Amino acid sequence: MDAIVDTQNPDSGHRMLITPERVFYAGLLGRPRERCPGAFHVYVAIRDGLHLSTSDGQQVHGELAVTMPNLRHTITSEYRAAICVAIEPESVPDGTLEAVARRLQGPDAHLFANRIRAAYARLAEMQYRDSISNAEFDTMCFGDALPQRVLDPRVVRAIARIGQFSGEPVTAAGCAAEASLSPSRFLHLFKEETGISFRSFRAWKRARHLLHFANQDINLAHLAQDIGYPDSTHFSHSIRRFYGLKPRAIFSGSRDLAIYRAGQVASEPVLT
Repeated sequence: MDAIVDTQNPDSGHRMLITPERVFYAGLLGRPRERCPGAFHVYVAIRDGLHLSTSDGQQVHGELAVTMPNLRHTITSEYRAAICVAIEPESVPDGTLEAVARRLQGPDAHLFANRIRAAYARLAEMQYRDSISNAEFDTMCFGDALPQRVLDPRVVRAIARIGQFSGEPVTAAGCAAEASLSPSRFLHLFKEETGISFRSFRAWKRARHLLHFANQDINLAHLAQDIGYPDSTHFSHSIRRFYGLKPRAIFSGSRDLAIYRAGQVASEPVLT
């Protein structure tokens, strides 16, 4: 599948590549509020430095900072924009992200920061090529491909259903029935395979799906309904918890963002 390009102002230098299991973002971080995304994050300064504080007591100042999935943290940049690379935890075997974090924060941290900044420079070329694989993405950012987690086919089908974002919200009961399992057995299997509870996984993927539309002029209430939120209040609270920003602030700060969607087609949004 070819990469889908949605560019509002590609000359701004603000770009985001979204694949089903990776995100590469270069743009504004927004006001410094606590956030708790469900993915592994690598922050890199485009210039100057970053400040990271985490709920487990880490304080980092430098050109590169790393956070594990579901860790509350606050990140600020001395320059108006920064780079963020995200890896979905269910896509790699247990222990992989911890090993990556050690590498990135080790003696070669400066080399990794430069590699990721070089990947940012290459991102503008993505509109001219086919969609990027996890291995290509990882090699571009980290120098080699990360191992791929092999999931139970029943869990793979459930993840695919969650990622459709069309029709009624996906439930554990529905996924369990499709897998010919009891709901309790399915929930156990899902967490055993992915390391994440079904409810937490679904909540994060729903919030992550919003990124596909971040640079569009869109009716947020309709978007919330389309991607499975029961109401606008739930939508706003959930997005603020994951990203540290209200939905309207994300869209306001993304008007000049060029978005590259590879390997996954976003559902059609409702325009104002």
